[in-house]
Amino acid sequence: MTQRSSRSVAGRRSPRVSRRSLLQGLGGIGALGATGGLAACGSAGAQGVGDLAYWHLLSGPDGVTMTELVDGYTATDGAPGVKQTVLAWGAPYYTKLAMASSGGRAPDLAVMHAARVPGYAPGGLLDEWDLDLLGEFGVKKEDFPELIWDKMVVDDKLTCIALDSHPFVLYYNTDIADAAGVLGSDGLLLPTDTPEDFRELALELGAKSPSGYGLSWGYLGDGSNQWRMFSTYYTQLGGTIELPEGGTMQYQEELVVQTAEWILSLIDGEVGNPGNDGGTAISEFATGSTGAFYGGVWESGSYRNEGVPFDMTVIPGVFGEPAAYADSHSFVLPHQSSPDDTKRRAVHEMVAYLLKNSISWAGAGHIPAYSPVVQDPAYAKLIPQSHYADAIDHLVYDPPAWFTGSGSDFHTYFGNDMQNVWARRTSPLEGWNAFVARINDLLAKPSPM
Repeated sequence: MTQRSSRSVAGRRSPRVSRRSLLQGLGGIGALGATGGLAACGSAGAQGVGDLAYWHLLSGPDGVTMTELVDGYTATDGAPGVKQTVLAWGAPYYTKLAMASSGGRAPDLAVMHAARVPGYAPGGLLDEWDLDLLGEFGVKKEDFPELIWDKMVVDDKLTCIALDSHPFVLYYNTDIADAAGVLGSDGLLLPTDTPEDFRELALELGAKSPSGYGLSWGYLGDGSNQWRMFSTYYTQLGGTIELPEGGTMQYQEELVVQTAEWILSLIDGEVGNPGNDGGTAISEFATGSTGAFYGGVWESGSYRNEGVPFDMTVIPGVFGEPAAYADSHSFVLPHQSSPDDTKRRAVHEMVAYLLKNSISWAGAGHIPAYSPVVQDPAYAKLIPQSHYADAIDHLVYDPPAWFTGSGSDFHTYFGNDMQNVWARRTSPLEGWNAFVARINDLLAKPSPM
């Protein structure tokens, strides 16, 4: 599906795409070969600049919000038009983007998960952002949290610009928590800083939950969600992972075992359901059957729409400092052998606009990466978003490699080999060693990028 709108010769703009029609259109996009786009209004013809080609993987409510943001930019004086192309999330999107960059058909702007960027940048598939040019439009290094900025730089080059971070967090049902007596005078979940205290809190939630379970976590068939949980607690324990190309995976075995045993204690049939998939865990919390839920911030919109009484918090640091597994939707410049300077300037201006107006992006649960937005009093009024905003100080991204990041083989292989651990069909080390063997095979291979 391709829809384009532009100002007429008389200066009038064609009707804005409605939220309903946009959602219907997005539902028809998903195949790898989808080449249709959604175009925002603009004045490119008047300014002598062709439409900016913009690829991303944002559909559903996120796609609606992004289009509204793009429409806001193209409505500014002198802005060019923007032709959006929405592609299927995951491997198809990244494959098509790589092919476009290497084949001379790259768009002017694209969205990637930040953890996928290290696999693309060294292969010359991405161009560097001009920090001086961003500065002209009011965006500078100091506007980003340190953990996010570090992820934006690859080989000393500013390779991506983060729009947000979307961490793994803890949701809790405020009615159940209140009945269990685990809310403080401020109405927030009582802090816990030891495994014993957290387990006791979960049991108290379970005692007031219809299912009898205090926690919901879905892992069956979901390698990414398994990795989010593992990475969060492994990092809390002080664990690190390094993936040297041509070498072997480096990690702390004793912390791997400790992390696995802790997770098993949370799905023991007493604290939490021992056999949930993602959909079941989401449903348990949505129907008020459990007191708390481990999940990504992107679930918050659905719970809010369903009228669930809930709040959210960074996963408590029961082993030390809190940690929040995360990734970031980020803007990248797919490589062009002869980029148009005027278009490149317009892209920098557009991204600056999107960053500065990203409080609307926070509505879906994402934490804006542009700090002035989070520091604005308007953000403090967003509930529950402002209650987990401190996650930006505890973000944990995937270890850099060409095969890591959201929707990657790294997550898939982890799920394949560790699912039997959570199901108690094999030991933590047996599952982990099988995973490590697969990763070592990937490390022995050159990046296909």
